[in-house]
Amino acid sequence: MHKFLISGGGTGGHIFPAIAIADAIKLQCPDADILFVGAKGKMEMEKVPQAGYKIIGLNIAGFQRKLAFKNLVFPFKLAHSLMKAVYIIRSFKPDVAIGVGGYASGPTLKIANTFGIPTVLQEQNSYAGVTNRILAPKAALICVAYPNMERFFPKEKIRMTGNPIRHEILKNIVDKINAKQRLGFDQNKKTIAILGGSLGARTINEAVASNADLLLSLNISIVWQVGKLYFEEFKNHPLASNANIKILAFIEDIHLVYSAADLVICRAGALTISELAALGKASVLIPSPNVAEDHQTANAKALSDHDAAILLKDSDAKSELGKVIQNLLSNDTKLSSLSSNILEFGFANAADDIAHAILNLKKSVA
Repeated sequence: MHKFLISGGGTGGHIFPAIAIADAIKLQCPDADILFVGAKGKMEMEKVPQAGYKIIGLNIAGFQRKLAFKNLVFPFKLAHSLMKAVYIIRSFKPDVAIGVGGYASGPTLKIANTFGIPTVLQEQNSYAGVTNRILAPKAALICVAYPNMERFFPKEKIRMTGNPIRHEILKNIVDKINAKQRLGFDQNKKTIAILGGSLGARTINEAVASNADLLLSLNISIVWQVGKLYFEEFKNHPLASNANIKILAFIEDIHLVYSAADLVICRAGALTISELAALGKASVLIPSPNVAEDHQTANAKALSDHDAAILLKDSDAKSELGKVIQNLLSNDTKLSSLSSNILEFGFANAADDIAHAILNLKKSVA
């Protein structure tokens, strides 16, 4: 039996790549026994079992970057998590431990290193997370999605693999005309997808609302995912009365929307960017300012510096989004350039490549 432990989570940007890696390991090594370790109360405790894997939760949370009561209990939670990680490692006895970033991966991989178990890190962002930076010196292998990551990690340990993306997206992509028809859109109109994530992004929603008149004048089709938090607020917006505009809380058939879109407006999370890159989608990236170390801006800049995406600051979105969309949709050459250039950042086989590297590591230390 081959045993692999995967730890991390907190957001979909950590969890979905982790599940993709687990799926790829199972495909390449069908008798693999895979155990996840996450943080209690975080979304991995729901998503991982839904994907068919076992998970154990640690009572761990992040250290706040500002004065907060939570910081007083942080040392106690960390100590308890380290002790529980010792129990998990001793009882499960993994051959390799994989960390994908997030609260739980710190104590879990720290203990794995202590017991001499080889560890692999998967860093999704162009600005490495603090947990992975701390764990890097003792890692056997570090899988990354952006160039120049030797700023954060030992160069000899880095493997450029890209980020794993949801298998169903690649599997279900259809041609643009078919996708527009299935969405009920005119195939001759350009289509934009506005994606704020499952919960929604207030700035993006307000920017769309502020530019409603201009967007209506463009005579285009729009899929606007306002998110669960904002659906009640925006479901009756004047844009909703237009037959070529769909306002949704959540998009179930995201592959159809990607297939139909001539342009995507979204945040700059690592998972979203990896999907855009694998599919070659022209995009306007509006980085969230409310993330650790402003890593979304770093992600977006890595693309915009290579003419692979348009970076629009969160603070400029309300005033500029309409004009940016108008300019792009009237410039097919620019749209084509963005679409072509972002493919250079795409790694459709990332999950398989990471799994292959993990299995090779396991063989080398067996």
